[in-house]
Amino acid sequence: MNFTNERNFARWFIIISSLLIVALILWNTSIFFERLKQDERDKMELWTAAQAFLDKATGDTDIDLTLRILNTNTTIPTIWINEKGEIVDGLNIPIETRGNQKKLDEYFSELKSENEPIEMVLGKNQVHKIYYGNSPLLTKIKYYPIGLLLIIFLFIGVVYFFYTTTKSSEQNKLWAGMAKETAHQIGTPLSSLIGWTEILKEENVNKSYISEIEKDIERLRTITDRFSKIGSTPILSETDIVIAIKESYNYLFTRSSRLINFKLSTPHSPIYVNLNESLFSWTIENLVRNAIDAMKGKGNLDIQIKQDPHWVYIYIKDSGKGIPKSKYYTIFNPGFTTKKRGWGLGLSLSKRIVEEYHNGKIKVYESELNKGSTFQIALRKIQ
Repeated sequence: MNFTNERNFARWFIIISSLLIVALILWNTSIFFERLKQDERDKMELWTAAQAFLDKATGDTDIDLTLRILNTNTTIPTIWINEKGEIVDGLNIPIETRGNQKKLDEYFSELKSENEPIEMVLGKNQVHKIYYGNSPLLTKIKYYPIGLLLIIFLFIGVVYFFYTTTKSSEQNKLWAGMAKETAHQIGTPLSSLIGWTEILKEENVNKSYISEIEKDIERLRTITDRFSKIGSTPILSETDIVIAIKESYNYLFTRSSRLINFKLSTPHSPIYVNLNESLFSWTIENLVRNAIDAMKGKGNLDIQIKQDPHWVYIYIKDSGKGIPKSKYYTIFNPGFTTKKRGWGLGLSLSKRIVEEYHNGKIKVYESELNKGSTFQIALRKIQ
């Protein structure tokens, strides 16, 4: 059993054990409640018998014990109904019901639903009924399981939040560490390539060859710069988003298949936002490459910029296979991918770059299966 399996076993053992303990507590609480409820009914039956005995008592009858029994009921609310259905007396009932027939009737209706009445025969076979409710202690015990369940749910919620937060933090540290290590590993051969390029220049090699090599070196520098920024707080500067999108568009247009019909629609005036161009261009590239993959290398891809008084919106629309609504949010989770050879990091990194580094928003704006999808990026404008 590896470490992950051991940790999963421990987690499930704790969860199942907690549920068993809660079930045991609730079961014992239920038994205690029923016993206490029966004890109260026995007490009320004894109280009713004492009341009937007192009604039949004469001047020579010893009623000391009877009075002591009647005086023991100091908590159980009781209403005495005669054979005509009229209220004869009330004991331990709310003060506000006394002298107020409407409130007394309402309280009596509630009381009748709590327990079965106890019959009491008085005088010449006059059948009276004693209605009684639950004592304050029994009422508290009745709601105890609800309170316990709320505490348990709250505890589970806190544990779940802690677990997901810890897991997310671990994932972020892992991706950041991998990104920085990748940047470090690329840096060594990149420095070597720059040195070899200078040697080639001195050897009078065809300049067009060297020019292409320098373009690839510059591209590697950009990639290294991007990876080195993951996990750190990037520097944002006031940037015209229109120009930034055009530069990303031009780069992608020249390096994509001619089977992709690109279209770019932008405002004629500049729109300024706080931006880290290196990271943001990475987001645009990720979204465009995902769109091209969704279209299987052939289709229409539109990039459009719109704005309102406070926000600028970038829309990337493709004519690919579309995204089911059930996956609108899960596609941004680390590791989620529909590609056989994908790592599932592109959209996750894009979400982090937009939302954590630029305080913006990214989402699936709309999608229809077999017709295409539209992603929306929202960035706050500089006023």
